[in-house]
Amino acid sequence: MAPHDIRRPFKRAAISDQQKRRELSLLRQAQNRRDAQQQARCLASSILSLQSAAPESQPEQSDIELETVPGAEKESEAFSKDLDVRQASKLRGPEVRKWFARQLMLPEWMIDVPDRLAQDWYVFARPAGKRCFVVSSNGTTVSRQRNGSILHHFPSALPAGAKIRDGSGSAQSYCILDCIFHELDQTYYVIDMVCWNGYSLYDCTAEFRFYWLNSKLEESGACNAPSHYHKFRFSAVPVYNCDQSGLHAAYTGVVPYAKDGLLFYNKHALYQTGNTPLALVWKDENCSQYVIDTDGKGEIPSQQQVVLELQDDRKLVTSDDPPVLFGCLDGDIIEKSGLHTGNLLRFAIGDGGLSFVEGKLEKADLIYLGKSNRARAFADSYSKVLFQFMVRHSPLKIDDLLASINSANDQEKTPSDIEMVG
Repeated sequence: MAPHDIRRPFKRAAISDQQKRRELSLLRQAQNRRDAQQQARCLASSILSLQSAAPESQPEQSDIELETVPGAEKESEAFSKDLDVRQASKLRGPEVRKWFARQLMLPEWMIDVPDRLAQDWYVFARPAGKRCFVVSSNGTTVSRQRNGSILHHFPSALPAGAKIRDGSGSAQSYCILDCIFHELDQTYYVIDMVCWNGYSLYDCTAEFRFYWLNSKLEESGACNAPSHYHKFRFSAVPVYNCDQSGLHAAYTGVVPYAKDGLLFYNKHALYQTGNTPLALVWKDENCSQYVIDTDGKGEIPSQQQVVLELQDDRKLVTSDDPPVLFGCLDGDIIEKSGLHTGNLLRFAIGDGGLSFVEGKLEKADLIYLGKSNRARAFADSYSKVLFQFMVRHSPLKIDDLLASINSANDQEKTPSDIEMVG
């Protein structure tokens, strides 16, 4: 084995263009600056006023199923871009779920190790629980899950989050936090900050957002124990530079919540709505109870299952934008099952597995199982399908991540060593 092969054990056969898309995302975000203040104000108003699409008792979809990017339906996409409060209040059913899923920044699943992991990325242990937006405004606080349903309506110590004696704050004072509600300790763990006291952070880097999150949240008193004007406790999660010690701390360190994998954020990434390769989720059995997807009965099926969307030309695609083609469904199955364009269909991956050529999917052995759960809003993303495939066949291990960091450190030392010899 060549010496460089020993030093770079983390390099794997290419099965995706995730690294290339990471680089493109960093370039595009500089070109696509939004009116961040208007976007934050619209989102806050919509979360407070939007009617829930389903009964409050309806269970939220699991994180595993919802950690996907919205599809490319043009009408729905147009709805979400410039939605005002009046339009938002008219949304019903799947449109509510799609609209809310578009507002969150959703991580892709880590398929390959990012370049410059130690220099350009943060890492932290993701809390297990319900992902939601929390908005405080005009003396009240509301949390909404990704399907649009209200999780809690409560007073909080966030700015403008409770009606107290000295007033609830100006109309311009509001906050939007990206949180995970942890049932066991009834705590909102804040994983990102979208707006604070009327100041939008959409166009701020993760490095700045995390700095503000830690300083402002503590100053507000939101981290204090619950009280009459503060029903639930908020807490920041410990975030580390993704060097060797930081990755080890996130992976093995003790936290007050149940872990559900690790989250990686590029330090230069803005808060990008929808799915982004600049935020990544990774899991193994040591840091998550939910590594391999389970079926409706909570059991791990013998074959990997995927959910794909049926298009009008019989094509089966993922929820990515642009969607990734997995194959075509037989016309007889479509006719006999009464299927229509836009249906979400469940398949098993047969013994033929997935085949790749130069980092792109060439062939998938799909076995039709039936329609997906009606609560689903989107098909699976390509990164999720590949991560689940890798977990079953050739998982990306914590040692691969550590080897990537160590190899990068060795390469940085090499030039200086050579100069010293001269």
